[in-house]
Amino acid sequence: MTDTEWAVARPLLPVPGWLRGRGGQPETYCHRAILDAIRYLVDNGIKWRAMPGDFPPWDRVYAFFRRWRDHALVREFHDRLRSRIRERNGRDTELTAGVIDSQSVKADAVVGSDSRGFDGGKLVNGRKRHVVVDTLGLLLGVMVTAADIGDRAAAQVLLGQVADAHHRLELVWADGGYTGPLVEHCLTALALVLAIVKRSDDMHGFVVLPKRWIVERLFAHLMRTRRLARDYERRTTSAEAMIYWSMTLLMTRRLARPHPQPA
Repeated sequence: MTDTEWAVARPLLPVPGWLRGRGGQPETYCHRAILDAIRYLVDNGIKWRAMPGDFPPWDRVYAFFRRWRDHALVREFHDRLRSRIRERNGRDTELTAGVIDSQSVKADAVVGSDSRGFDGGKLVNGRKRHVVVDTLGLLLGVMVTAADIGDRAAAQVLLGQVADAHHRLELVWADGGYTGPLVEHCLTALALVLAIVKRSDDMHGFVVLPKRWIVERLFAHLMRTRRLARDYERRTTSAEAMIYWSMTLLMTRRLARPHPQPA
């Protein structure tokens, strides 16, 4: 991180337990060094044991990653960054609309058969990332499953989680793969309108569809993050954490840019 990025990120970091009088020992390494190491791994796609010597030892970095994953601290940090970006763009931190979609990616050999599958539609043997984003393209929730899990089955769980976290969410746009009973379930169980944005039959070639392009932009960012170009994580929770870390790269860079003042 640049000094400007660190100045933005530091106040938003979760406070360690030992600083809140909850016991435990102070961490040996600076948070900035640890965060830089994790972000380097995610952005460049290296192995944990290939961590450059400029960073803390790989096992200490991985222990930090695992602790933040298991206690949902990476999501807490991510959500604070997202709220800051929404405020900077003149948006309410409590959003009312979002977009849902999924992305199938190939899985590495370390991914076990219990969390991988074959997506017959996209001919991908691996995992599937189900995401919900806001209208700025920022992540609201993610769930990683085997690639043979249907979009509607996963969306029912994911939308329930997102609706619980964002009580003002009223509308979610989706593609034709989410039609069927899910639409009624969202309305009755979640008080949520699931609006299907369909592609017209007379369209040929690549066409940008309203609202749906927003989530595609997030997928494009994830694929530029080399650790996420393929799923290398043994656990789906680690795969989800990697996605949150990837989004922190995007958001700290945005927040570090000079904000244009209105004329």
